[in-house]
Amino acid sequence: MYICLEGIDGSGKSTQIKLLKKWLKEIGQKVLTIREPTPSDVGLLIRKMLLSPRSNDEDYQNTLALLFAADRTLLIEKIEKAESQNKVVISDRSYYSSMVYQNDQEWITQINKHAKKPDVTILLDLDVETALKRCEGHDHFENTNFLGKVKNRYLELAEKEDFYVINANNGLNKVQHDIKKVLLPKFGMCQIT
Repeated sequence: MYICLEGIDGSGKSTQIKLLKKWLKEIGQKVLTIREPTPSDVGLLIRKMLLSPRSNDEDYQNTLALLFAADRTLLIEKIEKAESQNKVVISDRSYYSSMVYQNDQEWITQINKHAKKPDVTILLDLDVETALKRCEGHDHFENTNFLGKVKNRYLELAEKEDFYVINANNGLNKVQHDIKKVLLPKFGMCQIT
């Protein structure tokens, strides 16, 4: 199974993925965690470019979109190999992030047509002010106006793509509990262990 956690910067994806991985191992699952961008050379270039003052330029954004799509192709084999070994793959972001962080959704869909679609996508929905307090503020994505637009795009996409939306304004344990409730039936379980 390929599970993806999505959400604006600061929504708690990394923390919830660690907790989810621990729980899945406790119930006997083998787990692989991945993240976008990857630690590959392409992913490292993306991280460097996100820090640039030019990162708001349209041409720069198009280059970033292409790099993200290229980085995702590096994950396809890794995900498929893990699935063939009966591992649960948990991803911090997927191509859905590009759909909400960048403007031309039709083009983003086209350049990501080979990306692997998650079996389950969980959106951690957090208010922008709280997210900004959690962020480090190193890239242009971390400002109120932009994150507000991204949050709204995520909610629109969630409805269109049937994401599970979890209120990430709740406490850490409540959010994890809600994630487990979503996943229980996927693993043939009725109650949280």
